[in-house]
Amino acid sequence: MVIRVQDTLTGCRRELQPARDNRVRIYVCGITPYAESHIGHARPSVFWDVVRRYLEYRGYGVTLVQNFTDIDDKVIAKAQATGQDALSISRSYSDEYLRLMDLLGVKRADVYPRVSEHIGDIIDLIRGLVERGSAYEAEGNIWFDVGSFPGYGKLSHRSLEDMKAVARVEVDATKRTPADFALWKRAKPGEPSWPSPWGPGRPGWHIECSALALKYLGPSFDLHGGGTDLIFPHHENEIAQSEAYTGEVFCHNWLHNEMLNLRGEKMSKSLGNVVTLREVLERAPGGAVRLLLLGAHYRKALDFDFDLLDDNRRGWRRLNDTVDRLRQASAGVPADAPAGPPTGVPTTDGAVAPDGREGLSSAAATARRKFEESMDDDLNTAGALAALFDLSRQANAAVDAAGEGAAPVGTVEALRVMDDLGQGVLGVVEPAGAGATRSGGAGTEDTERLLALIVEVRNRLRTERNFALSDFIRDSLQSIDFELKDGPKGTVARKRT
Repeated sequence: MVIRVQDTLTGCRRELQPARDNRVRIYVCGITPYAESHIGHARPSVFWDVVRRYLEYRGYGVTLVQNFTDIDDKVIAKAQATGQDALSISRSYSDEYLRLMDLLGVKRADVYPRVSEHIGDIIDLIRGLVERGSAYEAEGNIWFDVGSFPGYGKLSHRSLEDMKAVARVEVDATKRTPADFALWKRAKPGEPSWPSPWGPGRPGWHIECSALALKYLGPSFDLHGGGTDLIFPHHENEIAQSEAYTGEVFCHNWLHNEMLNLRGEKMSKSLGNVVTLREVLERAPGGAVRLLLLGAHYRKALDFDFDLLDDNRRGWRRLNDTVDRLRQASAGVPADAPAGPPTGVPTTDGAVAPDGREGLSSAAATARRKFEESMDDDLNTAGALAALFDLSRQANAAVDAAGEGAAPVGTVEALRVMDDLGQGVLGVVEPAGAGATRSGGAGTEDTERLLALIVEVRNRLRTERNFALSDFIRDSLQSIDFELKDGPKGTVARKRT
């Protein structure tokens, strides 16, 4: 088992080897909570959730840290515009972000450190950089001296002169050179500030992530994540200040996801072209949103629109309907017991196995192998999904061929793959019993009870062999877009989309 990832710093595909013990330590740059979270925020969150799940599936321990930048120019500007307290604003939006992540099925990180709660750690790091000659004080500001770090530019692969031309340069007469960046900003009227050895002020943008990563993951860790927009200057500056302080490699592998775009443009609150995550989750369940986000490799740009969301919602339902069929077929059937006719079970290549024993067992093993190969090759979630949908198509064919009340050989193996990988790793397969949330047709509790009553009446009619009337009920429900599926444990009703 070898997992390889594309490292931005070296530009190479590298084997992932934890620096210490068997635990992978991950730092992911989180949101600046000054407005509603949008669907673009969900892409890295879902991706790193899957990375964590897959590493755990592969037997690694994982520590995941994701920060909240709750002290920032944007948060302060929002506070000044609204008359609210800056920290109250950021707390409200970050709490809402976590609630939305729960709806997306994103497992909570091990820690979500907030900048405002780690000012002492940040000051200690800045003091150390000043003592080492890597930073200097000027009229209450502390600047990092980029000329003191020979490796500056190694992540973005730019020369210092190139970076000076494209950097978001903070103009200040107290800097020695234009490329130097702020570690500590002296207090301004109306802004939050904290006492420091250099006078009251607040942290600069970049220093927070170094301080938080060093505190929770140590001087050197395994994976650092963020969008491609953070490569320069944010991550470049993180490397410089961290390695200048510790003298060690800050992070061994840098993974950067491409942007989620809207009509070809990067989705950004500052640009005003956003679709809020709340809007998206009102239109589709979290599993369907995950399917959309994981359907493209993380290093490829993804264009979002609601038609694409609807397509993925339908695909998500089809996948979960297949899993429901496998669960019904496998109920009470030993994993190695033959079932159904001796022929007619499709094999992985579409042929027919003469004894009915090859189809789903072989298909399940193939799906697991292809899934793992895709994820081992730079965490290719698109390829992993393709493996599950291939298995889904073969499973439907096998269940159809076996007939009602029978389980094709290999049903349990196929279901285990769907549960281990579709549910446990990708988070797109629902747990058993969650089909009611997928039906989407019963808008009220009363409607759900009425539908259950109709299904029960039809089940009794079928037991009494009154098939004419039971078929009439089925056809009538289908005419109003309710689909009935009969199985060995009864009938499941769903609203069709």
